[in-house]
Amino acid sequence: MPSPRPQLPLSRRGFLLASAGLGVGAALAVGSPASALAAARPRPFGRYGSPAARLTPQTLYVDPHGHGDFTSVQAAVTAATGSGWTLVLAPGVYRETVAVDVTRTEATWIGASEDPRDVVIVYDNAAGTPKPGGGTYGTTGSATTTVQAAGFTARWITFANDWLRADHPGISGTQAVAIKVQGDRSAFHHCRFLGHQDTLYADSTALTAFARQYYSHCYVEGDVDFVFGRATAVYENCHFRTLNRTDLTAAPYGFVFAPSTAGANPRGYLVVRGRISSEAPDGFYKLARPWVPSSDTTARPMLTVRDTWMGPGIDATAPYTNMSDTFPWQNQRFAEYRDTGPGARITVPENRPQLTPEQAKSVTRAAYLGDWTPWKGAH
Repeated sequence: MPSPRPQLPLSRRGFLLASAGLGVGAALAVGSPASALAAARPRPFGRYGSPAARLTPQTLYVDPHGHGDFTSVQAAVTAATGSGWTLVLAPGVYRETVAVDVTRTEATWIGASEDPRDVVIVYDNAAGTPKPGGGTYGTTGSATTTVQAAGFTARWITFANDWLRADHPGISGTQAVAIKVQGDRSAFHHCRFLGHQDTLYADSTALTAFARQYYSHCYVEGDVDFVFGRATAVYENCHFRTLNRTDLTAAPYGFVFAPSTAGANPRGYLVVRGRISSEAPDGFYKLARPWVPSSDTTARPMLTVRDTWMGPGIDATAPYTNMSDTFPWQNQRFAEYRDTGPGARITVPENRPQLTPEQAKSVTRAAYLGDWTPWKGAH
């Protein structure tokens, strides 16, 4: 996404370490031995078995401290060839990049502690980061985790990119993706997505592939276009947090959503029963701007936000803006319905297109996801 990062009380890297569960992050930060960590965590996989007592023959266990089948997520993914594998991840910070290709279908990843703060997959590439063989990574290549396979499910995991603008003042390509999701029927329950620009890339494998994705009870934070892409994606009961910035002195600091829905796709992004909060000053964020990529100038970005609370960080007077004046937001498919909170106040009606009650009847998770019902049986 084009560029127009905030400092937490700790740096992003320090924050991730400090928040990794069971004291793992703090112990790593001060260099405590692995034996001490192991003594503090005798059952790293909780109720999900162990290598000595597998839930199923296709269950693999990952523990950075050596109590599983593998110490890295990518090593487990590489071993899990074919379809239907489950990865159980012990608490810890997994500093690596991970890629799930199209052949590894129907995979499930579980954070063993059932608290997403405890299991963190993180790396720090940005679009402008130089690659070892020359060139730069680009936005797609910056992703810490990439999921292309269909039928992927994750529970209780944090996906993060802790690249910081302040650490790299000479790099202009500041897009830094935490996860890029391209597969159809991709579901995330109780997960966190942490980054700054381009945190969550909800996309598809091709213009003609209308990938369905479902995010339930998730937390996403960032600043510029931090939920973006062309997937058909439903975000239900999710919390979106806009971050403060010390490198800018005027609004806007950024944009929550930047959909790039293909023109032929009747369903883009749907946010339902969500919450949008902010660390930044009131009114310093836009709700959305349309992304019409140079590779698809026929795109018609689509976003509906309904039954959602918007805090004062959202500019209520002008919540939408253009990414390019060639493709004004008014020509795209943006709408709201029954939203509440100071950021949802309708002060200039023409700037806040609203669904009618009749239209809203067909703007539901079932209408967007069809015969796929990932909310059934979810924890």
